[in-house]
Amino acid sequence: MLETTAPSIPGSDAPAVGEYERNLKRVSTLLDRNWRMLIDGELVDATGEATFQISSPATEQVIARAPRASGDDVERAVAAAVRAFPAWSQVDPTERAERVRRIGDIIEEHKSDLALLDAVDGGAPIGVMASDVEHSARVCRYFAGLALEMKGYSLPVSTGTHFTVREPFGVVAAIVPFNHPILFAVTKLAAPLVAGNCVILKPADVTPLSALYLAELIATLFPPGVVQILTSEGPDVPRALVRHSDVARIAFTGSEKTGRSILRDAADTGVKEVTLELGGKNALIAYPDADPVEVGSAAVRGMNFAWSGQSCGSTSRLLVHDSIADDVITTIRRSLQGRKIGSPLDPASAQGPLVNGLQYTRVLDYIQSAQADGAEVVAGGGRPAGQPTGYFIEPTILDRVDKAARVATEEIFGPVLSIIRWSDSDDPVAIANSLPYGLTASVFTNDVRRALSVARALRAGYVWVNGVGQHFIGMPFGGYKSSGQGREESIEELLSYTETKSIHIVDQRR
Repeated sequence: MLETTAPSIPGSDAPAVGEYERNLKRVSTLLDRNWRMLIDGELVDATGEATFQISSPATEQVIARAPRASGDDVERAVAAAVRAFPAWSQVDPTERAERVRRIGDIIEEHKSDLALLDAVDGGAPIGVMASDVEHSARVCRYFAGLALEMKGYSLPVSTGTHFTVREPFGVVAAIVPFNHPILFAVTKLAAPLVAGNCVILKPADVTPLSALYLAELIATLFPPGVVQILTSEGPDVPRALVRHSDVARIAFTGSEKTGRSILRDAADTGVKEVTLELGGKNALIAYPDADPVEVGSAAVRGMNFAWSGQSCGSTSRLLVHDSIADDVITTIRRSLQGRKIGSPLDPASAQGPLVNGLQYTRVLDYIQSAQADGAEVVAGGGRPAGQPTGYFIEPTILDRVDKAARVATEEIFGPVLSIIRWSDSDDPVAIANSLPYGLTASVFTNDVRRALSVARALRAGYVWVNGVGQHFIGMPFGGYKSSGQGREESIEELLSYTETKSIHIVDQRR
């Protein structure tokens, strides 16, 4: 379990007290449990009571053992979902919506505990994890409010009656990543449940604890088989779900490589509806008329440094006009001064560690590669002072990055911002569009016609003008090109969990 001794205050022999110490004690209590999966309405161990280790990225210590599901567990879960689907799909949509709305109430009631669990196994600070819980509750209420919008339509015809209805797919497999554990778990449940599907949720193997805690909280909220939560280590269980002939709909958030694998596996066993929210190498384009201070501040916000840059929507390429580049960099460096990088359970921490050692080593390799290619490290570049253990990397700013360098073309998923300078002879939109990704983009300019023209020209699914990062419920989120297919956070997501059926009634009087 976690060490619960509070850290020493510099210059004092007395331990620090307060919220940090309370968080340490509370999370130790939360971790001291038998973690179980939710299958067919019951909290159960994996077959054979198999488990795998969960470690804290801040301390590198083992903090829990999670159930390691097998193919047999997948079969049990899918069979339960198949049994539950006919009755659940016939439940009044407003009643299904009320159950989803109740998920939002429950997670708000347990916000602190869920945030602590996400912080301890994922590494992001407790404050931003609490915001994830709050946003999850809002998403539940949003989709609950759309329950009666799953409408068909009728056609005016001379004979008979012609109309359409929307029906759920059946069994949905939802596979989510590590960077927003409870947020993605809850939001991958809300829309398909309102639509009348049964959902089998598979959280990331490095951050399963909040999903398992959610299983405890909602175990009796739905009929057996409607919501199930399985954990495992490695690709076997998610692959078994994707390939199962009774799983008709798949929703995945994660890497492009895994998304492509899911498409192949799904196609091998049937024609399935698949939505993918994948990686990004997102560009922030700053024109010479933009305010350098606003651009610099936005560049820091857009990198999602609180998550150590582990966000698919991070604007990790700053395409800045050479005339304002130096002033922008000055603002960035000032914004990062005094930033506290430390334990994710410490409310004072603005940034925690990366999620595991593999990701830590990978990010450092990218930084070294960039320097070898001629980039200049103007901030960060390695482990922060005073952090001898844990997978911590400072916010790293690389200047004069070549647009074709690895660090400028590959998704790093770490706290690394690449600055690509351009001049009047360059086309920044062409640079932004040159990669196979197209998730988000940002444009900073005071010329409204230029802003609209560039926003239309960018091959990305979500574009900010003079802003970064913020999502708005109801606005479709999703990517172009290799950044995915399908849209989330909107009515489009709800409707994507339904199929359209056309019904023709013959007029017998003729």
